[in-house]
Amino acid sequence: MARKLASLLSLSALGFFLSAGCVSQEKYNALRLDRDRYAEQLGSSQSAEAAARAEADAYKNQVTSIGGAGQSKDAMVLNLTNQNNELQRQLDDLNRKYADAVNRTGPSALPVPLTNELTEFARQNPDLVDFDANRGIVKFKSDVTFAPGSAEVTEKAKPVIARFAQILNSPTASSYELIVAGHTDSTNVINPQTKQAGHKDNWFLSSHRAIAVGEELQAHRVASQRMGMTGYADQRPIASNASESGKAQNRRVEVLILPTLVRSTAGSVASPVNGAKKATKFNKDAAIPSAAKEPEQKPEQKASAPGFNK
Repeated sequence: MARKLASLLSLSALGFFLSAGCVSQEKYNALRLDRDRYAEQLGSSQSAEAAARAEADAYKNQVTSIGGAGQSKDAMVLNLTNQNNELQRQLDDLNRKYADAVNRTGPSALPVPLTNELTEFARQNPDLVDFDANRGIVKFKSDVTFAPGSAEVTEKAKPVIARFAQILNSPTASSYELIVAGHTDSTNVINPQTKQAGHKDNWFLSSHRAIAVGEELQAHRVASQRMGMTGYADQRPIASNASESGKAQNRRVEVLILPTLVRSTAGSVASPVNGAKKATKFNKDAAIPSAAKEPEQKPEQKASAPGFNK
């Protein structure tokens, strides 16, 4: 555009010269300088306009991007809020069912054939299993089910859990819901190896042990949709933590067989052992409201029970 204008200016100047006759050299040079100045100013204006347009487009794109990011962030916040509300609802439901089961009194809550089968199961494995018939609770003793400070199921416990899975899959029990709940004694976790394994405190350890038993059951075709898994640390003792025998009773993983039916039976059979669906490893801190947590103690206040190193 600048070149076209310069050409027009030159032609105009030439026409002026032709019409007006001879002019002085000084006037001619002045006209050329004006022509060059106008052309340069026009070129600069066009460049500035293009730069301004590009900058405006860039700002427009940034504003659009920021607006989109804000909408995405708002959507993410809404999604997380909904997820938290749903998790809280599930937690409240799980805790209510647990409380109902452990507070149950009177005759056995389960059918007589199932109660008899579980009673015989506990009788055959007294070093590893207790069965509370009135509440429908099978208790696996952690000192045999796990090594101290570990959430890996021992080889001794695996066949017992496999037999328990057969009972849970039997016609008399296959439609019932289950809660797998881990518990510890009041001894704090201080072993560095235990913490390095991810069991940072009793909340983690109890939850990880519940998940381990739940996964073992799933490996033997107990449907994952039947189970809820949680950890209660030392918050629900069944004996005094003042004695070693009491602590041993508190170290347990309970499987509560609820007298409630699974709402949906779709996909009620879990995958075989080699393709067993793994339970979701959620942070146990999400399983229990933070207000229920045991206050963190300073290292010098923590003491390990003799003969049981966590």
